[in-house]
Amino acid sequence: MVKLILLGGGKIGSAITAMLGSTGDYQLTVADRDADSLKRLPTKNTRTEVLDVSDAAALRGAIQGHDVVVSAMPYHLTPVIAGAAKDCRAHYFDLTEDVESTRIVKALAKGADTAFVPQCGLAPGFISIAAHDMTRKFESLRDVQMRVGALPEYPTNALKYNLTWSTDGLINEYCNPCEAIVDGKLREMPALEEMEHFSLDGIDYEAFNTSGGLGTLCETLEGRVENLNYKTVRYPGHRDIIKTLVRDLRLGQRREILKDVLEAAIPITYQDVVLVFVTVSGQMRGQLTQESFARKIYAHEIDGQLMSAIQITTAAGICAMVDMMVQGKLPSKGFVRQEQAELGSFLDNRFGRYYADTGH
Repeated sequence: MVKLILLGGGKIGSAITAMLGSTGDYQLTVADRDADSLKRLPTKNTRTEVLDVSDAAALRGAIQGHDVVVSAMPYHLTPVIAGAAKDCRAHYFDLTEDVESTRIVKALAKGADTAFVPQCGLAPGFISIAAHDMTRKFESLRDVQMRVGALPEYPTNALKYNLTWSTDGLINEYCNPCEAIVDGKLREMPALEEMEHFSLDGIDYEAFNTSGGLGTLCETLEGRVENLNYKTVRYPGHRDIIKTLVRDLRLGQRREILKDVLEAAIPITYQDVVLVFVTVSGQMRGQLTQESFARKIYAHEIDGQLMSAIQITTAAGICAMVDMMVQGKLPSKGFVRQEQAELGSFLDNRFGRYYADTGH
């Protein structure tokens, strides 16, 4: 049985615990400084530990003896957690969308005897696996467009949005620079720009630049693709209000205030839908060809527990990557990119299959 320690017992941590604990293949320890969060977790094959992850010595003591470390903690704790995993010779997985944190993980992975697999989850995560798999069909690439949204099924407020995951992560995406490849060159683009509109299944959406969703795909495809970009999907009107808050009212420079405003005004919801939409164009069998991949995943019950779509997709993403590494389907040492996972193997995985089970 694989000994795994999960750091973080929040919404995503609870879903990871339920998924891994139900298999009987993982002996779980879940650590969090919030004892009340730990009490709400599923208990199957799971023990809990109250732990302040920012205490480096205590963190190393908790990790010692575990084969795998999974971080569902805020991105700013990534360097200390990844460093502790390396010191304890444990495999490391996280959900961060933060570009700088991932660079630190990549540096730590050099010469490591264990695997370092950051940016698991939805975006970054599954979106890179799906997009990279599609690019393999083409002799040469022109455009790769990646679009992801975690949206309420029933939008009611002016933002047409509900909080479905980490508010810190959401603000990070709205404020930080975005990587893209434009006319064959790697560039940084401003968040909240490059607005576009599209329809899918008769519903109108908007999409705009946000940070972090590409993961390492720019580095992987640089020199092979003319244009590569990632945009977050929302219902029309959302971006303009967010841009007013972030830019005009300058709350992008006062992120704690922005976080307080969003969390005080916008309720969470478990009635959500995750939209994944990838379009790739290029030369295929001597012709300019375009192919698309579209999927919607809805909230539904798993093992009797109602989970939001963003819980399901994020937890399934990281659980599938852990499972695949344990099964020998991913490298077991060094830095591992999301796009090194094969889409077919991912979707065949017992956790990856949740991307095929839409919930409706």
